[in-house]
Amino acid sequence: MELKHHPEEWFFLHNFDADRVFNTIQRADYLILYYIKMEADQHPEQTIYLADLAAVMGLKITELSKAVEKLQDKGLVAWKTDREAGRTYVELSSKAVELMAEERDFMKRCYARLRTELPEVHNLAEYTLRSGDYPVYENTAVTYYPMGQDKIGALIEALQSAEHFIFLEYFIIEEGDVWGRILKILEEKVRAGVEVRVLYDGTCTFYRLPYGYPKRMEALGIHCKMFAPLRPLVSTYYNNRDHRKIAVIDGRIGFTGGVNLADEYANLVRVYGVWKDTAVRLEGEAVRSLTLMFLQMWGMDEREPDTDSYGRYLRVPQRPLPEASGYVLPYADSPLDDERVGECVYLDILNHAERYVRIFTPYLILDETMIMALTFAAKRGVDVELILPHVPDKKFAFALAKGHYRELLDAGVKIYEYTPGFVHAKVFVSDDRKAVVGTINLDYRSLYLHFEDAVYLYDCPCIKDIGADYAATRAQSQVVTHGDLARIPLHTRIAAALLKLVAPLM
Repeated sequence: MELKHHPEEWFFLHNFDADRVFNTIQRADYLILYYIKMEADQHPEQTIYLADLAAVMGLKITELSKAVEKLQDKGLVAWKTDREAGRTYVELSSKAVELMAEERDFMKRCYARLRTELPEVHNLAEYTLRSGDYPVYENTAVTYYPMGQDKIGALIEALQSAEHFIFLEYFIIEEGDVWGRILKILEEKVRAGVEVRVLYDGTCTFYRLPYGYPKRMEALGIHCKMFAPLRPLVSTYYNNRDHRKIAVIDGRIGFTGGVNLADEYANLVRVYGVWKDTAVRLEGEAVRSLTLMFLQMWGMDEREPDTDSYGRYLRVPQRPLPEASGYVLPYADSPLDDERVGECVYLDILNHAERYVRIFTPYLILDETMIMALTFAAKRGVDVELILPHVPDKKFAFALAKGHYRELLDAGVKIYEYTPGFVHAKVFVSDDRKAVVGTINLDYRSLYLHFEDAVYLYDCPCIKDIGADYAATRAQSQVVTHGDLARIPLHTRIAAALLKLVAPLM
């Protein structure tokens, strides 16, 4: 349905959460409830006739009639006839009024407190709402994992506790010990009646999984999809990959970060030395956003995604978590819109930092905006540090990263290389109060081309753990100096200069 703009529409669309309270209706249906409410509030003495409402919304009366009929069946709308006027009119049911008030109060409490106490966080939270419908949450406990094997162990434990559903969305799934252990649990859970869905990126078909792997999984009772399957000599969809790593168990526990489901990420196989990776576990309200991210990606290849069913996965009662404090904001980034959410969140941290910013990143392929933010932060006295790999997994990307070293060092940015091996972590931490852990690299693919996700943390207890992990990792890393730049081989410097011309393709 194409709807006309309404003056109050932004608040409705972005501050209300239809799935949380209404359970079984789509966003378009929820809009009708909102328009009815707005017309009733603005013209309390007037009857809301169906034809007039259709005109206000910019819909054909036949379209609106079908939608109103659905809402009436759900007990949310009363559809009546004014016999004297010979016209049909609509009213919100008491159930709808109550549920809309519940949702408004829920959202307003959190955001009003942020606006008053933490205006900086409020502004970022408003941006993520406007750009992608990602709200900020409280009542969420966050655990930080400094290595991939830590996250894998915690994930396996969480999977064993599943009672209702398991959602797994990963850029890489590879046959081996890690996936074998997880798959065994998934099979057991399917037999116990747990719904299991697995989504992985099509690039896995190169050498990690057989092309027909989804059929093999379906035979086990596991719903499985491959995102954007690669068809040799035919596929033109290579650039927009699903780079996310999301696990959701029962809507109460969620994981994300850099860790894929493969032995390399748990350091069971070492091709590039020690694999340094990170992840977070969420428990509580914020898991809802990870669930919604998964459901949206799952439905991308469907003409009519079953959004009516979302409610039973999203409206999950959460127990109070007295130990949880701070604010948790999971968000995603899509290459299919005009918003660069991942880059904007990173820029927000750099531009508002007062004392320090610490960064883990495997790649350093920067545009001018990011270079400016990093160097300006350092020039205004912020202690900016980056830890990158010493052992590269991609030689061209490694060469291009070195092409940025001089400009960053000249501005006062400190650079370290992790000598035990390869850093795959994607982490920002700043001023002991803010952090981001997710899948978003400092390169063009992550910032512009891939589907990504991350979690923004403010005043969460785990931020001290992230800071401690950075300090421990730095102790295992070697600092890069101007003298080191002079020792970079000539062919590497030439390669870096040439690669800048094709950097967006890397």
